[in-house]
Amino acid sequence: MNLLCISNGHGEDIIALRILSALRQQAPNIQLSALPISGAGSTYRNADIDIIGPTQRLPSGGFLNQDPKQLARDMRGGLISLTRSQLSTIKKWTQKNAKNDPQILAVGDIVPLIFAHRTGLSYHFIGTAKSEYWLRDERGKYPPTKRLDPLKGWSGSVYLPWERWLMTRPNCRSVFVRDALTAQHLQTLGIRAQYAGNPMMDGLAPTGALKTLFKDLHSQPPNPLTIILIPGSRPPEAYDNWTRILQAIPSIASVFPAREVVLLGAIAPSLSLEQLKPLPHDPFYKNVTLKIITDAFNDCLAAADIAIATAGTATEQLVGLGKPAITLPRPRPQNTKAFATVQAKMLGPSIEVIENPKDVGNAIAQIINTPTRLETIQKNGKQRMGTPGASQKIASQLLKAMTD
Repeated sequence: MNLLCISNGHGEDIIALRILSALRQQAPNIQLSALPISGAGSTYRNADIDIIGPTQRLPSGGFLNQDPKQLARDMRGGLISLTRSQLSTIKKWTQKNAKNDPQILAVGDIVPLIFAHRTGLSYHFIGTAKSEYWLRDERGKYPPTKRLDPLKGWSGSVYLPWERWLMTRPNCRSVFVRDALTAQHLQTLGIRAQYAGNPMMDGLAPTGALKTLFKDLHSQPPNPLTIILIPGSRPPEAYDNWTRILQAIPSIASVFPAREVVLLGAIAPSLSLEQLKPLPHDPFYKNVTLKIITDAFNDCLAAADIAIATAGTATEQLVGLGKPAITLPRPRPQNTKAFATVQAKMLGPSIEVIENPKDVGNAIAQIINTPTRLETIQKNGKQRMGTPGASQKIASQLLKAMTD
């Protein structure tokens, strides 16, 4: 049996790899291949999974749904020719493996789902991009706050009719979604959606890499306030996000003048340290220590009391660990105000959207000094993001669907 995984984004590639790795353990004889339709595909290459066709890093970084202007940039950057080449490659792969029960795993949103349907093969879908929490929670649909809000969810679900149509085709053998609420709602609409956990929460165990750092810090006043700074991983947006995050530091230093504040800059390997604006040297920041960390993300998550985050997946992972996050939207492809608003709905009370960096210090103080709120955030993280072990569970259920 051969399985081709089609994914469309860096975060989606990581989720897909976790499931493929679990599948490899459970069924070593399955031949795994991948086609990342957005990005260079280094995630798969580093795991020795064969990439069957052309890859290219496009200007949008895969965030076409957040800013329509990015579509024009991607088209100028070669999107149309790349898509044609990828579709042709998938067709050749299908013909080459026709005798080996080829199947497709689509990970992400409607784009890989369309690619999968076009093959005519049996396919499986892991929906990472959408959640019914955008529209409702366990109590029901959110009341409108703006004039056009009643139009949201006009089709009865965050998944649009054409997306649901693709999920109900005879060739669609299984559908996995990111939370229990979404699975339950899609089931009421006749879709056999499953929730087996969220792979984003796998592989986050700390390694102890920051023990030396905190041992040195603890020789100073005890109980530091530890804040993880997450600017995202896509240049050049991440550099702008970093500058905006640093604009919040004066407010934090002034709100916590008597407490040691430790800032852990969780910087992705894809970013250049030379292009990151440093923390200004000023007596005002005498209680603030900034440490740039490039190789211990899990440890930063574990150590943090709270985050200032302008990222996607990383923010969701922190929330899943039961921790709060402040987000600072910008007019950029990923972390726009619209994106931040959707993310806040999806993650509920764990996220607070702050538009002015000067307000961040007071917002952090209000959160960490309210025990009942912290308890709600802890419970909310598990409810919305799940617990570790999802990759193995999804792989097991996917294998069953592939062989039934």
